[in-house]
Amino acid sequence: MEQIERQESIQPGSSPVAPPRNMDRPGHRETRARAAEQPFHYPLPGEFVEPDWTRLPGYRDVTADHWESAQWQRAHSVKNLKELKEAIGPFLSDDLTEDIQRDMFERATMSMLIPPQMINTMDEADLRADPVRRYMAPAFSEREVEWPSHPYASRDSLHEADMWAVEGLTHRYPTKVLAELLPTCPQYCGHCTRMDLVGNSTPQIAKYKFEIKQPDRLELMLDYLRRTPSVRDVVVSGGDVANMPAKRLEEFVSALMDIESIRDIRLATKGLMGLPQHFLQPEVQESMRRLGEKSRARGVDIAVHTHVNSARQITPLVARAATQFFEFGFRDVRNQGVLLRGVNATAGDLLELCFTLLDRAKIMPYYFYLCDMIPNSEHWRTSVWQAQELQHALMGYLPGFATPRIVCDVPFVGKRWVHQLESYDRERGISYWTKNYRTGIESDDPGALTRRYPFYDPIASLPEEGKRWWREHAGDLVPAG
Repeated sequence: MEQIERQESIQPGSSPVAPPRNMDRPGHRETRARAAEQPFHYPLPGEFVEPDWTRLPGYRDVTADHWESAQWQRAHSVKNLKELKEAIGPFLSDDLTEDIQRDMFERATMSMLIPPQMINTMDEADLRADPVRRYMAPAFSEREVEWPSHPYASRDSLHEADMWAVEGLTHRYPTKVLAELLPTCPQYCGHCTRMDLVGNSTPQIAKYKFEIKQPDRLELMLDYLRRTPSVRDVVVSGGDVANMPAKRLEEFVSALMDIESIRDIRLATKGLMGLPQHFLQPEVQESMRRLGEKSRARGVDIAVHTHVNSARQITPLVARAATQFFEFGFRDVRNQGVLLRGVNATAGDLLELCFTLLDRAKIMPYYFYLCDMIPNSEHWRTSVWQAQELQHALMGYLPGFATPRIVCDVPFVGKRWVHQLESYDRERGISYWTKNYRTGIESDDPGALTRRYPFYDPIASLPEEGKRWWREHAGDLVPAG
């Protein structure tokens, strides 16, 4: 009142006075916030322990020393159904065995190779529904019946080989390249995007083989990078670097660090999860330690990218193998998973996986890719709109720096966040995407930056009108790209 009265006493022509402010401060505020019920409940349940491998008939007498031996794991990796049956015993039913067998003859694009470490993360009590089994040993009855493959599916769905600067070195992005050092892995995943090159041939797919001997190929890669200073980032992959002798891998990566323009190196390995024992071998540890020390000395960032699709696959051995990279001087360990229906394509599954990666293994959730359009993958693939809903469902739970981006790897374009599409025909399941750079094969293409590039949803996810359109027109379609 005193302030107001003072203002009212000011005479015309005098200086203006600011309007009054309420300077009273509340003496007490009631607290109202509390933890609310959420669609996903944190913290993670259960104790973090290595699953007891002796519960499985094939590993009943295996000692801890043998289990933690990379050599033992490799020697006892399952390569066929007979060996899978010996490992799992009666938990693998006859009808599921026959179902997997038929898939191996009629649908599989990857041969079977599963380390005991991965088998031990399967739920032997319900193998039909187990997420690890569903993508490591798929069954014929799980494939789409009418559309096992999309009409636009292709063996090299990302056209990586079209963009080889030298054999095995894909130059797709302006400042990044992919170096495929070898065509083998410690384990073969049914949805592998490089099924055209990686692993053994199957009854369905005869694999491409590198034509240039490995030492010569690697030297050609290094020579190209020395001559191409616009490249600062190299993904060292395959196959899987866990199958590269540690000394040879170290020599190649060390040579990359000697190239002045290279500032980031990423070692891609699913073996960190599938065969963590490899990275716990003293000779491998010492090799990684030397690379970490050299990276710091030369100011080059080095990181590990792994590939985990189910929270079940993170065990204490995986955590031991992952966290040691920080001690070695690596910048980060990141996860690049794949959205797979029947494996992880729900918000609950993805959040459980992300929190397990972070809390128990210090692995950063990084990307989840839509499954690529390789042959016989329609039963795994998700539509773009479903991926958009999953991205929305993840927001707010994880720290911003650890909230993974769900991305679509668009042929001839590259990774795009699933909300970055230019337009979308939901009825026919065709999304269109644009890009802001030229790939290594588009230097003379005037339309590269204005063209719309298509990507296709799985046909089974479309409304009836969309399915009908594909039935009527699939035979007349011209291959994309």
